[in-house]
Amino acid sequence: MSAATNRYVGVFAAAPLLAQLEANVIRWFAQIAGLPEGAGGFLASGGSLANFSAIVAARHDRLSEDLRAGVLYVSDQTHHCVAKAAVLAGFPARNVREIPSDGDFRIRLDLLPRAVAEDREKGLSPFLVAGSAGTVNTGAVDDLGALAEFCRQEGLWFHVDAAYGGFFLLTDRGRKAMTGIERADSIVLDPHKGLFLPYGTGCLLVRDAELLRRAHTVGAEYLPQLQSDPDFVDFCEISPELSRNNRGLGVWLPIKRHGFGPFRRNLDEKLDLARWAAREIALLPGFEVVAEPQLSLLAFRFAPKGVPAAALDALNRRLLAAVNARGRVHLTGTTTRGTFVLRICVLSFRTHFDRVQAALEDIAAAARDAAAG
Repeated sequence: MSAATNRYVGVFAAAPLLAQLEANVIRWFAQIAGLPEGAGGFLASGGSLANFSAIVAARHDRLSEDLRAGVLYVSDQTHHCVAKAAVLAGFPARNVREIPSDGDFRIRLDLLPRAVAEDREKGLSPFLVAGSAGTVNTGAVDDLGALAEFCRQEGLWFHVDAAYGGFFLLTDRGRKAMTGIERADSIVLDPHKGLFLPYGTGCLLVRDAELLRRAHTVGAEYLPQLQSDPDFVDFCEISPELSRNNRGLGVWLPIKRHGFGPFRRNLDEKLDLARWAAREIALLPGFEVVAEPQLSLLAFRFAPKGVPAAALDALNRRLLAAVNARGRVHLTGTTTRGTFVLRICVLSFRTHFDRVQAALEDIAAAARDAAAG
């Protein structure tokens, strides 16, 4: 419907109804995240653009025009698009500080204050900390409450990349895991992940919508009269895009039609399936769970006795290829802390118990074949 109607929503006057639908979606998402009145944002193509715009807003709010001294902090598990966004926003790559993670793959809160203090002693200007609500490698959720308090005390912008995990806020377990996200200055969500919507549907929420406007507004004589009423949003004024397609209808319609109940039930199912898979993998001979599921993603590896540590990465790569070659499920791998691991991420409305059970069957069979070989 959005493609067929082909309406332009960069300015409110061009398509008032469709622009308002997107504004309604943003209000719903802000409520889910626990943000206060005055919050705002926009739908983007995905998390990469949303993270970029969040850093631009933080840069504009917290720093002078000289960006060379600005420093932002991420963990060694943060999605690479955050560092890429910082570079695109004008910061030297060396100004993105990578803080080690702990045994649960969460940013180490004991090291972060020291890094900020050392940078200030050098005459630099720390301005942003990025927390994760579901990392790509292991699905880890940082201690968002502690990060929020640290940022408040230090006067830093608190950003949360919740592209993968954010919509688990619809569930009781997800909300508990992400306690503190409601204190963020900006949050990135991906409806094309946690709401199972078509790709090309990301979201940025900002605690104070006016900060987006200040960071993104550039006037031009050929633009129509833009809105001064906060209820009528000209999205070209709060986002990088002037030409933008109508993303709002594709999000608004399924939520308006079904409510959030079906999405919540699906997300609860994914949490259950990930925990079931972790328990079953732990029972398989020779397997170890490297990262227990904090949401719906777990990391594991095959480490049978008698296999030299130096050979385990190659063994697990062969295991991954063997599982995927069976054609029933598709697993992915990653390297974390120098070790290659396999991952199961349950985040599709089509993935139910039978598919996860098939994955465990194929993992066990591939391991038996590897042991026999």
